[in-house]
Amino acid sequence: MQGYTNDSYLFNIYQNMNSTLKKTAMILSLVGLSSQLFAQEVISSSTSRFDKKDFRTWSIGLHGGVLTPHTIFRGKTNDFNTPMENWGYGGYIKNQIIPAFGIQANFLAGNVEGKRASNLMGAAGYDESRFKSHIEWSASVSGNFTIANLSMNQERSVISPYVTAGAGYMSSNAETTNLGGGQGYKENWFIPVGAGFKFGVSKGVNIDLGYTVNFMKTDNFDGNNVGPMNDRFSYAHAGIEFALGKKENPQLSNYSPIAALRKETAAEADELRRALSSSEENARRDREMYAKEMGDDDGDGVANKFDKCPGTPPNTVVDGAGCPLKTPRPVVTEKVIITEADRKVVDEAIRNLEFDLGKSTIRPTSFATLNRVANLLVEKNFSLKLAGHTDNTGSMELNLRLSKNRAESVKAYLVSKGANASRIEATGYGPNQPISTNATAEGRQQNRRVEFTLY
Repeated sequence: MQGYTNDSYLFNIYQNMNSTLKKTAMILSLVGLSSQLFAQEVISSSTSRFDKKDFRTWSIGLHGGVLTPHTIFRGKTNDFNTPMENWGYGGYIKNQIIPAFGIQANFLAGNVEGKRASNLMGAAGYDESRFKSHIEWSASVSGNFTIANLSMNQERSVISPYVTAGAGYMSSNAETTNLGGGQGYKENWFIPVGAGFKFGVSKGVNIDLGYTVNFMKTDNFDGNNVGPMNDRFSYAHAGIEFALGKKENPQLSNYSPIAALRKETAAEADELRRALSSSEENARRDREMYAKEMGDDDGDGVANKFDKCPGTPPNTVVDGAGCPLKTPRPVVTEKVIITEADRKVVDEAIRNLEFDLGKSTIRPTSFATLNRVANLLVEKNFSLKLAGHTDNTGSMELNLRLSKNRAESVKAYLVSKGANASRIEATGYGPNQPISTNATAEGRQQNRRVEFTLY
């Protein structure tokens, strides 16, 4: 069997192997780092930022306040010159559709009262003339428009200004003094228009301060039909609103998407920085592990992982397992002639070569044909290149390592049967040189192979 006999030749082999191992380790570490970063990106893209968020959209409110015929649109439309204030009360049920808009059903009750009828000014009984309209019931549906979200840094806005507008129907009774007998209960349409502020005091409770002008579709709401304009009255109220639903869910009405997005983006940036730091550390450990396993510390031409006799002295002739040879074979230079019979032996060994699943362990069923290849290398002093290949299943790092290990396993077996280790080259290409498609099981089977090349 031929061994290592030339110092310069050994030195060149050692230098080339070290250079190759360094480049391979660098490539594998970069591939591993990019794979981990891609995996982290996929995980991050499926985080809660893009998940469906649950909100509390239904709420109920109760309020009380002051009813008066005086409005901010007073002008010449009032039938009575002196407004009087009375307590009123009401409530609503609201469904928030989007953060800026909701629909609510309102009810209101109370008395609207005024005195000094404008049509009696200067006449007897002017000071004693008055009216009192009792709102038996009223119901309306209105849209609630949030004007602005004033919180840019907190997910829950503390102050939410709003305007409302809608339509309603009520039953009311007007009692008059010095103007006749008034009127009985009548039902009329009205249009409520209002504005206000809501203050979020907790995650599910708001203080509601508002002002509403109710435009009646009649001029006889106060029992005094004067002029062409319809009657109106206002309601200034203070109340409390309770959000319905799970306590952990925020209210949609005062939710700030911008603040929430800023908070989630900052958290994801921190997570990405941690993942990047962890990926770099893992890549460094992988490089160190690969360099340790595939390096050749004693320079005998056998990688540390496969070296059964580490620490052999320089220029020691070793076999494929890295152990010293007792009687090295002399170097014989002769013309290499490869016959069809030789190729047939190699082809049969390739077809019969099997490994344990996902490992580099050769199955015993392959030993017979490998023995014939070993005999052929011993008898005819051929050189042999072993090229390991895999399909694209799994990571690049794993496939490169598996293909290299399988080629080295075949080399170690042939050397154990007497083949010259210096004439056998073992290389792993992973999935980089497919001979068929990886889209089918049959194609992947063809790509998982070790090629034998005699020369």
